[in-house]
Amino acid sequence: MSLYFTQDHEWIRVDGDIGTVGISPYAARQLGDVVYVELPGIGANPGRGDEIAVVESVKAASEIYAPVGGEITEVNKALEDDPGTVNDSADEDGWFLRMKLSDMSELESLMDEAEYREYCEGL
Repeated sequence: MSLYFTQDHEWIRVDGDIGTVGISPYAARQLGDVVYVELPGIGANPGRGDEIAVVESVKAASEIYAPVGGEITEVNKALEDDPGTVNDSADEDGWFLRMKLSDMSELESLMDEAEYREYCEGL
């Protein structure tokens, strides 16, 4: 299983050709208390960089973007009842969706964990 990050603080954990997508703990802290998550429909086919979800916090609403393109196969329905899971467990239980990747080479444009940590230190 491999973990990748975008400069917009989304992460994707890849297992075979399936990616689980969420936002980093850094992003969750910046958002503040998450009060609502709007998830995409199953079967949607976003391209890399397309909006895939919206997160509303006490501070603001933020769009979540697809780190890579693919078909959405599952969404985390638990976030509808408990959006605060994004704050409590951003990198585990607070995932947003799973997708079947359409082009594995798109992962090459993302950061690994060490690169992402260094990127955040510079912010």
